[in-house]
Amino acid sequence: MIHRQRKWIAAVLATIVAFAMLAGCGGGGNNTADNKAGTSNSGTATSNTSSDNGTNVKKFDNMELNVAVFQGGYGREYWDAVADSFMKDYPGTKINITASPKIAELIRPKIVAGNPPDFMYISGSDNTPLVDAMIKDKAVLDITDLFNENALDSNTPLKDKILPGALESRSMSPYGDGKVYMAPFNFGVMGLWYNKNLFDTKGIQVPKTWDELFALNDTAKQNGRALFTYQGLYPGYLEEMIIPSIYGLGGQDAVNQMYEYDPTFWKSDTFKQVWGLLDKIANDDNGLMKGTVALNHTQAQTAFMQGKAMFIPNGTWFEDEMKDAPREDGFQFGFLGVPAFKSGDPVMAMTNVEQMLIPAKAKNPELAKEFLKYIYTEKSVKLNGEKSKAVLAVKGAPDLVKEYISETTYNVYKAVDSGMKTTNGTFKPVAKGSKYNPADEVYKPISSIMNKQLTLDQYSEKLTKVYTDIQKELSAQQ
Repeated sequence: MIHRQRKWIAAVLATIVAFAMLAGCGGGGNNTADNKAGTSNSGTATSNTSSDNGTNVKKFDNMELNVAVFQGGYGREYWDAVADSFMKDYPGTKINITASPKIAELIRPKIVAGNPPDFMYISGSDNTPLVDAMIKDKAVLDITDLFNENALDSNTPLKDKILPGALESRSMSPYGDGKVYMAPFNFGVMGLWYNKNLFDTKGIQVPKTWDELFALNDTAKQNGRALFTYQGLYPGYLEEMIIPSIYGLGGQDAVNQMYEYDPTFWKSDTFKQVWGLLDKIANDDNGLMKGTVALNHTQAQTAFMQGKAMFIPNGTWFEDEMKDAPREDGFQFGFLGVPAFKSGDPVMAMTNVEQMLIPAKAKNPELAKEFLKYIYTEKSVKLNGEKSKAVLAVKGAPDLVKEYISETTYNVYKAVDSGMKTTNGTFKPVAKGSKYNPADEVYKPISSIMNKQLTLDQYSEKLTKVYTDIQKELSAQQ
């Protein structure tokens, strides 16, 4: 899945996951866009909700809701199902779902024209610059009050159902003003994956350090595969090993340097060691699977599953996204996490929570808010597990959906529960009108490093200039 908004402040998330898991908490296929709508009644209507969600009678002047969603590794089936459920529980409402892997391309003209969808779930490396732009332009609705209201299926504030720390993170509260603009959706754990059956049958030890991982290059070659591959056309996937590695070396201070545009980061030892991993993969014989840089996510992931590479970065959506993909005999998903630099240091993982939002210029914000609250009901959480094999970012979600997700996926969450250290973060908003998209500036040039067309020194100079420019823009804006 093109998943790139892996978004949570590192120190907060380490606490969140440990607390959430101990408390029993938890945590799209690529088709062309189309629409699905239910029965419609025009005008003001009274909506009688079912006893399943425990809501009171609601009235909406506008009964129609336009929803735009990213269709990636989690698919779109959940969105169709939750829309159908909502329309049954709120008779007379009509929800139009537009879903696409390239959802930003479809809705950007409407947003520019001042006619955005009423509700959006936008993910994927090609799509998230649109959300970044909306944040820069203050084009997202303040939904703080919504989380202070009671949940639809309990007498407790909705915010109390959300994973601790999520609403306070920069990805949900991007302006640092204590107000919530983005709503948490699926919760994921990310790192390196391997073929568990290969390791078990061949007696290969799962590496806990980078030295141990690189020492497996000969083993990879003996088993007819490269050491490493990644989703070449979407180098943002490498974030899943880069950010935990930064944290492992430099802690939260180094992660903050990265995400808050400190130009000195690109001259630091932490940068040199972490990006040195990429340079080593690119330059070691058999280190990078041939042709990787030209592959999209599903092509690279299929090649990995067919035994052409030993490791690949990905997240907990991986298994379900590739459920129909060809694979080598006996293939089993195995999750490694991210190795440490020093023996005895913990293996780490990256975590993220996807975002949902209501545009500030939405035509029907009240119905959009009700739909958003509905997504956090237990009925919806279970639907999401059943249809998407995903874990919503609410307390108790993994146990609610355990019957629907694979044992491997469930065990990934439990690995975090058992002590695998986690980290994450998100870029500080750039100045309004900035020419820079930080994620693109950081990750897209990595393809040139892997192709041996760009040296680490050249990359360092480029990013130092970018970060210096971003800081100047931010200072001029104040």
